[in-house]
Amino acid sequence: MDLDIWLLLASVVVIVAIASVRVAHRTGLPSLLIYLGLGLLLGEAGLGIQFENAQLAQQIGLIALAVILAEGGLTTNWQHVQRAVPTALVLATLGVVVSILALAGAVHWLLDMNWRSSLLLGAILASTDAAAVFSVLRRLPLPPRLAGILEAESGFNDAPTVIVVMMLSTTATTLPSAGHVLLDAVIELTVGTAVGLVVGPLGAYALRRVALPASGLYPIAVLALALVTYSGAALLHGSGFLAVYLSTLVLGNARLPHRIATRGFAEGAAWLAQIGLFVMLGLLASPYELPSTIGPGLVGGLTLVLLARPLSVMASALVVRLSRIDVLSTREQIFLSWAGLRGAVPIVLATIPWAAGVPGAKGIFNEVFVIVIVFTMVQGPSLPYLARLLGITAPDEARELDVESAPLEELNADLLQVTIPPGSGLHGVEIFELRLPSDAAVTMIVRDNHSFVPEPSTRLRTGDQLLLVTIAQHRLTVERRLRAISRRGKLAGWFGERGD
Repeated sequence: MDLDIWLLLASVVVIVAIASVRVAHRTGLPSLLIYLGLGLLLGEAGLGIQFENAQLAQQIGLIALAVILAEGGLTTNWQHVQRAVPTALVLATLGVVVSILALAGAVHWLLDMNWRSSLLLGAILASTDAAAVFSVLRRLPLPPRLAGILEAESGFNDAPTVIVVMMLSTTATTLPSAGHVLLDAVIELTVGTAVGLVVGPLGAYALRRVALPASGLYPIAVLALALVTYSGAALLHGSGFLAVYLSTLVLGNARLPHRIATRGFAEGAAWLAQIGLFVMLGLLASPYELPSTIGPGLVGGLTLVLLARPLSVMASALVVRLSRIDVLSTREQIFLSWAGLRGAVPIVLATIPWAAGVPGAKGIFNEVFVIVIVFTMVQGPSLPYLARLLGITAPDEARELDVESAPLEELNADLLQVTIPPGSGLHGVEIFELRLPSDAAVTMIVRDNHSFVPEPSTRLRTGDQLLLVTIAQHRLTVERRLRAISRRGKLAGWFGERGD
């Protein structure tokens, strides 16, 4: 009977969490706040469920973050983030170091914290949260380059921060030297990169050539590959987070069968991981202890938002400009500074020193919890207004097309399924105006639940589902052409739109 009660309770929590997504979407708040609230309501101040196992929370949290990062990699379009990756890497390395040092120095002076606690707080809060960034920014009409910088940064900067937090979460009386931290970080990041860039291509190669008996096995195989990458890198003393993000980035942009189904499965798994993670972290927090940390938390949060994050962005912008990698305008730097959202990652990282028995770690966890709640409530809803105020929105940026493929191995061809979304420039375009390669053709259109074979003069409409057949070598050309027209209409080429 106990198992039935727990199953019922868990199911109700998931249903409530799913329903709350609509509220979060309307308000612009990341849904993590509602999930944390559910955890607090279920905890000692609500239904009375007791959960104080920081070590178990750390282990579950790290696995859940790996699943969330895997979804981020699978749903990231390499064409969009490719140009942004060098800048994102600088933000995820140099920016992280600057943020840690700036925040640690400030709270050491303002809050009279010892250096270990100050550095721990700085390292825990240095990482932006992939789930929070993806959930908020993918609803904003930002230029692809700017959105790509934020997405790639949130995917890359978890790895170095985890390494630093792990090294600081020891019971040794002396802090590790900067050289020791740097050497270990380089080794772990190198191993993680190697594992991710080996497993990703090998997994894509295998999935393209192994004909599985059911389409539902492909998404499971991809998620299993992601977890193999994470655990394999960890066993080799590498960064599992970096490995899983790189491998899924490769898999998500490879020519895989049933790619849309795989992405949908990954999104569902990530949502479930987020719900379970945030509810668990809410259970772990003690509402009776949080009021005493509001003051230090607000000081730390304001220092992070107004000093540490802007300094890290400015330093990174200077380096990428001197290196001729990219040029970030002042308006873009302001937006990047404000859009560094924190979420589950800092709270999970705060469980590491707590589980290791570091003195004062429970207080750091409470401060981080307060910072995440307060500043996510402030930053999340304000991002659309700030983007419009700075004039960096891209209202003409069309929505992405959903393109699904199934392999036609004997013909060396792909069958593509394209859904025309609202606002797409494909609406009203005649088939012959698509100017697809000669060995690609629209073979069927499904409209209003009825299918028909189109003529060259058939006009496309919003909501149409198109079935296209193209040889494998020209698939990317076909996708780019369709995306270009979707964004700028049938005269996309006149506007220089390539569909990248």
